[in-house]
Amino acid sequence: METPSPRQVTQWLHAWSEGDQRALEQLAPLVYKELHRLAHRFMAREKPGHTLQTTALVNEVYLRLVDVQEVSWQARSHFFAVCAQMMRRILIDFARAHQYQKRTGKAVHVALDNTLGVANEPAVEMVRLHDALNALAQLDPRKSQVVELRFFGGLSVEETAEVLKVSPETVMRDWKFARAWLRRELSSARSHGA
Repeated sequence: METPSPRQVTQWLHAWSEGDQRALEQLAPLVYKELHRLAHRFMAREKPGHTLQTTALVNEVYLRLVDVQEVSWQARSHFFAVCAQMMRRILIDFARAHQYQKRTGKAVHVALDNTLGVANEPAVEMVRLHDALNALAQLDPRKSQVVELRFFGGLSVEETAEVLKVSPETVMRDWKFARAWLRRELSSARSHGA
């Protein structure tokens, strides 16, 4: 089967939104493959020996997607942006659970990618990033979305611009600002032991 165009994927997403189960059957193999690629990127950032496996992350997102109802997918990039958001939430829940386990002496560490200037530290760092992103969302929701789409979703500048309906230049400015802001927030949180 040849790889469908982004337009075809968008058409299937719209059909699925309207209840067409055949569209879901067409999407499932493609979506699973793309989600696996995205999850692999997430998991590549983690320390070796992480107990959450790529396939488990994909399966969890897939199960959540199947339960999603009445979503009007704008495009392929919107769909994968939502998937990235789900992956982020799953990883945050996982990190929080392991923070709890750390207090009971059974910790597994979750590390973050250095692209945001985040040190390779335990699961608490993932939770700090999540909290910092929530604070950034209060200050400027779009900048927080840019980070989520680019860092967690793996979307390109152009795809992020498409989802947010802004120019690629705006995405780059937001990305630069958000990275600097998050570095400062995370550095401050680490120095205050938060």
